[in-house]
Amino acid sequence: MRVCVVGSGGREHALASVLGRTAEVVVSPGNPGIPGSVGTPAEEVEADLFVVGPEDRLVDGLADRLRAAGRLVLGPGADGARLEGSKAFLKEVLVEAGVPTARYGSFSEVEPALAMLRSLPGPWVVKTDGLAAGKGVLVTTSLIDAEDDVRAKLAGEAFGDAGRTVVVEEFLAGPELSVFALCDGERAEAIGCARDHKRVGDGDTGPNTGGMGAFSPVPGVDDALVERVMDESVRPTLAALGARGIDYRGFLYCGLVLTDGGPKVLEHNVRFGDPEAQVVLPRVEGDLAAMLAEAAVGELASRPVFSPDACVTVVCASEGYPLSPRVGDAIEGLDEARGLPGVDVFCAGVGEGDGGRLVTAGGRVLAVTGRGPTLADARAAAYAAVERVRWPGMHHRTDIAAGML
Repeated sequence: MRVCVVGSGGREHALASVLGRTAEVVVSPGNPGIPGSVGTPAEEVEADLFVVGPEDRLVDGLADRLRAAGRLVLGPGADGARLEGSKAFLKEVLVEAGVPTARYGSFSEVEPALAMLRSLPGPWVVKTDGLAAGKGVLVTTSLIDAEDDVRAKLAGEAFGDAGRTVVVEEFLAGPELSVFALCDGERAEAIGCARDHKRVGDGDTGPNTGGMGAFSPVPGVDDALVERVMDESVRPTLAALGARGIDYRGFLYCGLVLTDGGPKVLEHNVRFGDPEAQVVLPRVEGDLAAMLAEAAVGELASRPVFSPDACVTVVCASEGYPLSPRVGDAIEGLDEARGLPGVDVFCAGVGEGDGGRLVTAGGRVLAVTGRGPTLADARAAAYAAVERVRWPGMHHRTDIAAGML
C-alpha cells in the first residue's frame, strides 16, 4: 500500500514514521527533515490512501476534493471539519448529542458576551470561534482581561475574521485528558490517550502555545475511563453528525476535563493532536495503515493494540515562540540525539539552509520523543536527547510529565 500523508509538521512526521512500518509513505508537502517528503500538492500525488493531517486543510475541503477525484481518504469533509472550524457549531452538536460539556454562550456582539462573563464566577474562558492554531483560547482569573479579550476578538484585532464570533464558557476544574478515536462514519474505536502541556513555560506559566510536550499513557486513566469517554462523548458526537447527514471518517480528538462530576468535553478536533501524535502513535502496534484504510472505506473492523511502553515528547522551540519566533538558525545535534536508545526526533518547523543544512523555519521546530518501560524512563530518554540538540535561542520546558512521576 502506498500512503500519502498530507501536511508538513511533527504530527505528519510521526504518522509517516508509524505508517512506514507496513506501507510505502510519501509526505505532501512535508519538510526537509521528514523522509519521503515530495513537495508536490496532494492532488497531484498517486497513492492508495490519503491521510490528511492539518485541520486547516480539512476545513478548506481538501478531503472532499480528493474524494471527488476518486481517492480513498482518511479525514472528514468540510462539513465534519466544522467541529474544529467553528467552536459555536461544536457546542451546538455537543448539546444536541447530550455530551457532557461546559455551559456556554456564542456571541457576535460585545455587550451580550460581557453580560455572560459577568454572570460567571470565574476563572473566565473566552474562545475564538474559528481556527487560531491552538492560540485562540484565553483562560484568566481577571474579569477585566476577559472583557478586553472579548472586545479585541470581536473587533477583529486579535484573530481577524476567525475571532468575530466568540464563545464564552464556564471554567471546568480538573486535570485535562486527550482521547483519540478513529471513526468510519458509523463506528469509532479509541486509538490512545495522552496529556499535553499548553503553556510555554515551566509550571504552566506564560502564554498558550500549540503544545510544548506530551506523554502517554496517562497515570490514573484506565481502559474503563477511556471507554466511558467513547460512550458518553465520542460515539454520541459521531451519531449526531450522522443525523445531520455528515459522514465522518477520520480521527476525532476529544479534549476533556476530568471534573468531580465526571469527564466533560472542552473541545473536539478533527485530526490527531500535535504533539500528542508523537507519543500516542509510536505506541500503536500492528498494521496502522490497514486500520486507517478500513476506516476510510467505512468498514472499521480492527481494534488497535498498544505497547505497554510509555512515551514522553519535549518540544524544542525557536527563540520568541509563541509570539514572534526567529527562523533561519542552523540545527545541530540531530544525528547525535537520534542515536540514543529509545529516541525519535520528529521535525516540525524545519527548513533547508545553505549547503543543505537543516534550519529553523517555525516556532515549534522539533518534538523529541523518548520511549521506555516506565514514564520515568521515557522522560529520561527524551531529555537526554534534548540535551544533544541545539541552535541559538532554542528553548523548551523542563517539566514535561514531571508531575506524574
